[in-house]
Amino acid sequence: MLFNILVLITTFIVMEGVAWATHKYVMHGFLWNLHEDHHIPNHDHFLEKNDTFFLVFAVPSFLLCYFGSQQGFNWMFFIGVGIAVYGMAYFFVHEIFIHQRIKFLRNSNNVYFRAIRKAHKVHHKHLGKEHGECFGMLWVPIKYFKEAARSGKRR
Repeated sequence: MLFNILVLITTFIVMEGVAWATHKYVMHGFLWNLHEDHHIPNHDHFLEKNDTFFLVFAVPSFLLCYFGSQQGFNWMFFIGVGIAVYGMAYFFVHEIFIHQRIKFLRNSNNVYFRAIRKAHKVHHKHLGKEHGECFGMLWVPIKYFKEAARSGKRR
């Protein structure tokens, strides 16, 4: 059981790198046409073409969970669960907290959440596919933590 928990945790951590690379090289690369609407400020529709990237991660997660459960809940199942847990974390941070597509979490005085929000704002200051920065979601460059800590002390 400890092995399975380690597989799940490792998968969750590795998914940040996978998400970063997918965001930088796929979304801001050859599939920019699906991601572009996400960079349009104040668009008037709830769903975006960008939301199709959910399937890029959900389908392998589902398949790994399914086939892993058919083989006695082996390592494949726990990789699938790790991908799904990362997807849920990504959804809550990106869609609810940052973009507030579902009005639930508004603001936070937490340094980590302020740093995430700042890094994402920096990413969105570039409306085109070039010159982007901060492609990750849950791991934020240390400079944004420092900035969030300083701004928190001034409040």
